[in-house]
Amino acid sequence: MIDLNADLGEGCANDYALLTLVSSANIACGYHAGDDATMHQSVLWAKELGVAVGAHPSFLDRANFGRRRQTLSPDEVYQLVMEQLNALNRHCLALEVRLQHVKPHGMLYNQAAVEPQLAYAIALAVFDFDPALRLVGLAGSEMIRAGKLLGLTTWQEVFADRNYQADGTLVPRSQPDALITDDQQALRHTLMMVQHNQIVTPQGDRVPVQADTVCLHGDSMHALAFAQLLRQHFLQQGIEVGAG
Repeated sequence: MIDLNADLGEGCANDYALLTLVSSANIACGYHAGDDATMHQSVLWAKELGVAVGAHPSFLDRANFGRRRQTLSPDEVYQLVMEQLNALNRHCLALEVRLQHVKPHGMLYNQAAVEPQLAYAIALAVFDFDPALRLVGLAGSEMIRAGKLLGLTTWQEVFADRNYQADGTLVPRSQPDALITDDQQALRHTLMMVQHNQIVTPQGDRVPVQADTVCLHGDSMHALAFAQLLRQHFLQQGIEVGAG
């Protein structure tokens, strides 16, 4: 079984349609995108469609969609994550939906992949909020190590539409080959990770990877069409989709 997740509540028009194709939703908590109205609507739709609800906390950076590098203390990172978990969970409680996982967004996610102190601060906030929550992070990253250190259930994430470097990190968005824009190439890339536990970099390097969940970016131009294509191929090859 493989989980398919999408980042939602970020102002994209196809959120509901995408929710019909994924098994987990990472809902923006207001710091990079979204507000109380979008959080409530996203949780309501996820409940209707039986999709697992997760928090998508970020740096406080609406102007840059959470993609600007920041230098905060571990205590500050702990606090901003805790604030966002509480913000989303209020809507979960009101709608009688259980918050199931946490996946950081944007630069918070990328920095936590390689910065142990930042990763631990995030994982500790998740653990203190609810140790039953799953922590989603880049496969093989410091985030996964921090979560395991605290005894959290971790999900190692891979990206359907992103290229990787030889060390297993994502190609920075500032580089021209960061995104995979061809659907067939993205499909081959995803199936290689899910079926063969390997990433093939643009340079041809093969990097081992554990794929517990695949991210489908809702803000990409062809997100919906690609999600449909991926689900079709998973069905043909007997790959079950679910949040576990």
